Amino acid sequence: MSKITAKTGPSPDTNDFQEVEVPVPWGKICGKWYGPRNVQPILAIHGWQDNCGTFDRLAPIIQKEGFPIFCIDLPGHGYSTPYPKGLVYNHWYDGVYIIRRLVKFFGWKKITIIGHSLGGGMAYLYASTYPDEVEKFVSFDNCSPSFRNPKKVLGLAAANIDKLFDYEKGSEDSLCYDYPEMLNIFIEGHHGSLDVDSAEMLLRRGLKPSPDKENCFAFTRDPRLKIDAFTFFTIDKLLDFSARITCEVLNIRADDGMKFDMDEFYDHVLDPIESSSKRFERVVVEGKHHVHLTGVDIVAPIVLNFLKTSAD
Repeated sequence: MSKITAKTGPSPDTNDFQEVEVPVPWGKICGKWYGPRNVQPILAIHGWQDNCGTFDRLAPIIQKEGFPIFCIDLPGHGYSTPYPKGLVYNHWYDGVYIIRRLVKFFGWKKITIIGHSLGGGMAYLYASTYPDEVEKFVSFDNCSPSFRNPKKVLGLAAANIDKLFDYEKGSEDSLCYDYPEMLNIFIEGHHGSLDVDSAEMLLRRGLKPSPDKENCFAFTRDPRLKIDAFTFFTIDKLLDFSARITCEVLNIRADDGMKFDMDEFYDHVLDPIESSSKRFERVVVEGKHHVHLTGVDIVAPIVLNFLKTSAD
């Protein structure tokens, strides 16, 4: 496993895309499609409470090298429709259903997925569930769904669940901020993982004007996304999922990225994939959790080399 140092470079042109809406029973899945619409694209999935703007630097580079890419907003994120009232998000497993809906809607075969954080965990689960239908997947700063200390999670579960009912009452509906304040809140909430330019890329789809107050904005993300009381996995369960993955896999981890409850298990979860997959690469790069956005100059060549080469 190698470590690579990144230097943040200028942002590529991000205007060469089409806004695409996919109908679903509760509304629509929205996203940016870079490249020709008559060619099966790579599917790109963002992280928790982010949106498809997280790929605004990487996607144009990938597309210019001949790989169309469809970057989606997950339900309750960006422009995509949130789940109906009364429901709660089951983050990791939801991803399998969302990916499957898109595969069936477009008639895709042997897909390639790029995922950051939550999106990387969703790609992992889909590749485990449909091992013969995934050609490749790339995960950024995550290796799988969350592995957490069960005692810690269960100790916080009751309060976490009860918070859902506050959100259903609209406890955050009236919250709005002027743009500089919102930008500051957003950057602080990501604990130094984003610079100002990167945060503004995410806020293009991450905020909406208040209908009642001038020059005041609210977040577009559904507050119910914060409810994750029972979304963790045990290590034994993850090892079983890992052993089912047969596609080509690239895992890129930031050296100052996501901190996990049981960090020692990160590589442990990847080890079975190295044995079961057709091809496996793990790389550590200098950067923070959003390294695919803030360190695109070093991340992009690694991803492109993986996409352009094959285990065959």
